[in-house]
Amino acid sequence: MSRVLLLEHPRVINQERCNDIANTPLTSSLLSGYVAGMLISQGHQVEIVEGYLDKLTYAEINCRISTFNPDIIGVNLVYHWKKDKQLFTFLAELKNSNPQVGILIYGFYGTFAYDEILADCAAVDAVLLGEAELPFAKAVQVFVGAAAWHEIRGVAYRDINGQVVNGAKQTIRDLDQLPFPVRTKALLSIGEVNIQGSRGCYGRCTFCYINPFYGTNSSWRGRSPENIIEEIDSVIAQYGKREFYFIDPNFFGPGERGQRRALKLAELLKERGISFGIEARVNDIHEETVGALAEAGLKHILIGLESGCDKALKRLNKLTTVAQNERAVKILRKYGIEPNIGFIMFEPDSSLEDIRVNFEFLQQNELLKNLPITANLLYHHQIVLRGTSAYQVLQQGDRLSFPANTMYEGTPDFTNGRVDCLAQVMRRITNFLFSYMAGIWSGRENEPEGAKEKYAHMNQVLVDTFAKTLTILEDGKELTEDSVEQLVAEAIENLKGQPSTVISFISSLL
Repeated sequence: MSRVLLLEHPRVINQERCNDIANTPLTSSLLSGYVAGMLISQGHQVEIVEGYLDKLTYAEINCRISTFNPDIIGVNLVYHWKKDKQLFTFLAELKNSNPQVGILIYGFYGTFAYDEILADCAAVDAVLLGEAELPFAKAVQVFVGAAAWHEIRGVAYRDINGQVVNGAKQTIRDLDQLPFPVRTKALLSIGEVNIQGSRGCYGRCTFCYINPFYGTNSSWRGRSPENIIEEIDSVIAQYGKREFYFIDPNFFGPGERGQRRALKLAELLKERGISFGIEARVNDIHEETVGALAEAGLKHILIGLESGCDKALKRLNKLTTVAQNERAVKILRKYGIEPNIGFIMFEPDSSLEDIRVNFEFLQQNELLKNLPITANLLYHHQIVLRGTSAYQVLQQGDRLSFPANTMYEGTPDFTNGRVDCLAQVMRRITNFLFSYMAGIWSGRENEPEGAKEKYAHMNQVLVDTFAKTLTILEDGKELTEDSVEQLVAEAIENLKGQPSTVISFISSLL
């Protein structure tokens, strides 16, 4: 049997991208745990090194590797917003000093950027595509001479001529057959215990790469409620944890079958006395099911509204409507759940009219009352990642640039320059806010005296700045670079509670 070390590598989030939620899907949090569970079930010895959560340096990681002396190292390559030269250098040095060690990459970044990885880092033997449990288990056999790369589905590698070859992904149909994921001490220390109840989605949103990650013909697949409960019971028994978060991008699954499954799960969860959070599509928010889940301990939910404009929802291929968005919010509030919101305020083809409709939708549904939620909703532009249909369309239209020197993410050209201007203004202001509030929002710092009033003031600054800047642009007036700088600077002063001139400055432009 082999000794396998799985690395969650160190990473630093670019401050300009500190709140871009596409760093990697939450699903990534259990990728290494599931691979470890599969390998251990086959008799291999496995260690997970939490380079990120444990804040390890590469020197410290190297010591861990030397102590464990692995035959194979697997790296869950998490998106950094740019190529990770430090990681690739580390792997190259590792391979140079230990040429017999196999190095595998897996995860979302690797699945879509495998060609770049294999071109940039000769130390990497292969990249596992999509679900990594089965390809990893079979790749172990390659390193002991019992298999060849071309025999494995879901792997990209170099052939004897140095050309990159990739095979079709292998999708696991029966998730109940998977061993439970291994959870490290670091992963258990973050608060809620992440748990996966399903994989994939029945939707086909243009901005999402969940389904392309799993495979062209992939679909939503759910674990049985009984299998989920068995894992939850084991976590409670082993760690005493009773707060969970389902990392599924689509908790419910399709149609009536998905609702029945959720009701059965709610029935079983109710007996455990736990609390939990989920993520869901708005068309799956049904009153009976939400009521049952709330009674079973549902406390948090992220729903992907994405837009308050039906035209935009069609462009995004959400297959939902504004009316469904509003209905979902009302149902959740009826059961005491204030939803967190997925929202794309600025998409590449947005018009100022679309932005106005979005803004009024948020106000009418009282979604701009809470500072962190307001900052998110008035901030996000559409992130265009390789593997999404939006990426393909924009690239074909020659509307993507790649400033980070990687094809993994493209920066889109806006069709409307005024929308682009508003997006840049709000991103700069809210990026300051995310950094300014990071200590408090992460729990590392205590809230200030009079926090409620201060947060209400800051919230109003964001709303007023957005509203008045939008009005200026709708009136056809130009915002010069100097006026943008002054607007941003004075908004930041106001957010910090210093004497403000931002409202009077914006008013002078109206």
